[in-house]
Amino acid sequence: MKKILVFVFTAALFCACALKNEPGAGKGDTSTPESVDDGYSGEGFGDVGGDGEPILPGEDSGSNEQSHAGVVTAGEWRDLDNWLFWSNLMTNTQSDQQGSDYTIYSDYWGFFTNNRVAVRIINENGEPQKDVAVQLMRQSGNNPVVLYEGRTDNRGEVNLWVGLTQLQQSIDESGLVLSVGGQLKEQSVSVTRWGEEVKWNTATASIQPTKNIDIAFIVDATGSMSDEINFLKADLTNIITTVRNKNAEVSIRTATLFYRDEGDDYLTRASNFSSDISATVSFISQQNADGGGDYPEAVHTALETGLQQLSWREENSIRLAFMLLDAPPHKREDVISSLQKSVPQYAQRGIRIIPVAASGVDKQTEFFLRFVALATDGTYVFLTNDSGVGEDHIAATVGDYQVELLNELIVRLINQYLE
Repeated sequence: MKKILVFVFTAALFCACALKNEPGAGKGDTSTPESVDDGYSGEGFGDVGGDGEPILPGEDSGSNEQSHAGVVTAGEWRDLDNWLFWSNLMTNTQSDQQGSDYTIYSDYWGFFTNNRVAVRIINENGEPQKDVAVQLMRQSGNNPVVLYEGRTDNRGEVNLWVGLTQLQQSIDESGLVLSVGGQLKEQSVSVTRWGEEVKWNTATASIQPTKNIDIAFIVDATGSMSDEINFLKADLTNIITTVRNKNAEVSIRTATLFYRDEGDDYLTRASNFSSDISATVSFISQQNADGGGDYPEAVHTALETGLQQLSWREENSIRLAFMLLDAPPHKREDVISSLQKSVPQYAQRGIRIIPVAASGVDKQTEFFLRFVALATDGTYVFLTNDSGVGEDHIAATVGDYQVELLNELIVRLINQYLE
């Protein structure tokens, strides 16, 4: 069972002020498959992996002193920025000293990241261009076929994929073309494969700088998620206020979407985007954690609803979807098909999914969330044990990362995408 943590924000820190067991709120069996170990040594990956040891807030790398006990902590790892590390996980059947095999998860979830097209859009002065629509296409007579679509981030970067949902071991690069802002580019396209240094495809465009950001929180509201919901209740206002104070000229809107599972009181409940943070906070304050019962939840329904019911701005915006959860989707053919359809649609609309993995997450779930982050140009966030409070969190299969306060980590990511 997870433990309920009620967070109260004080100055720059939020402290755990109540801790109790939640009877009957478990997800069921959250054990990791026998072929996968919970931990990760990080050894054997050379410069790209490090030793996988977290760096605690205020500490130098290598220090084991945990001076921030009682404060919720988290880490962040972006596989797109650690491509060789990710490549090793996806190709090495003995990925760590425990002999864990992480190559199985591509087939398991039906997401294949072996053909990456990394694109960088700049203007005539070499400055990165945000929120530019980019399509990867294959020439087929007079009608090019769109393979993948995305929109550039704050660095002017977007990652597109060949065969994301259907494995393609070999592809013909000669017929690949890029469309940037609706204009076909007459240039060859380079594909980055596992084990290769990232090959950037650079193109030019010029647009007005974005002054908008939409931030949605998609939250598992089943019985074991009380701590995450209480976190939002206590700290969302502070998070948005902190971001707004640094970005006074930016239009910030927030939305929330709660989901459970089939057979529960509801499948989804949503509060649409609003520039009034109090409207979002009021909606969250009315929610509670209940239901569930088995481990998987209706993740696919939540993602579908996030596209259909939330009115994301279509142009000149940054779009972030923080997804707080502790359980995977159901492993059914119809669910996998839904995920394979909706995740690329998030990428197409420039909505970056940032999963926040809570204490119930096992290795199958971790890798599913990392596939989603990769496919949408997002990043993976995971709660850690460094706070000394709450139930155990499995060690993320990543290299070196900085341990941060969860509140400050979310603020940092939002500000980062606004840079």
